[in-house]
Amino acid sequence: MARGLLVLGLAAAVPVLLPAAPAAAHNSLTGSDPKNGARVATAPKRIELRFLASPAPATTKITVTGPDNVPAAGGAPTFAANRVSVPFTPGAAGLYIVAYRIGSADGHPVSGEVRFTLTTGTAAAPPSTTAAPTTAAPTSAAPTTPTASPTTSAASPAPAADEADDDGGTGWLWAIGAAVVLVALGGGLLLRRRSARG
Repeated sequence: MARGLLVLGLAAAVPVLLPAAPAAAHNSLTGSDPKNGARVATAPKRIELRFLASPAPATTKITVTGPDNVPAAGGAPTFAANRVSVPFTPGAAGLYIVAYRIGSADGHPVSGEVRFTLTTGTAAAPPSTTAAPTTAAPTSAAPTTPTASPTTSAASPAPAADEADDDGGTGWLWAIGAAVVLVALGGGLLLRRRSARG
């Protein structure tokens, strides 16, 4: 009787114990620095993730993004047992998201994310200094092009006016010469008629 109860007890316990074996094969996050949901005033040099089992570098992918989805990972992750560290490059103050994807012993990937808020960020002043010289260059070059064209256009009318005056002067000289010749011919004809009558 006692042996039968023992066999029944073991048979009932087997289905309960069997699902625990695949679950143990899954890797999972056990902690992070900064912690999930933390608010930090001083930016850390590295972000550390701690897992239940040592993640394989070949199947591990970690990304860090800041406000406006700006990448904030300063290099490739480094592995030490069950810890993975990523260099952190802080930007503007705001929410930073550390997304991870790691493999498990049963072949199923595990993914998740850690979020923390950086309350003091770096100033974004350098881009404005580089943009200033580029806008000033076109304004200085623009006035030089129109100044050359008026000088050439203004110089061209002068020879045309001189040529018009020369043509008008020679025309008057020819007209006066023709009138003088006609008067001389007319006078010659009158003199011949008077001499013929006499």
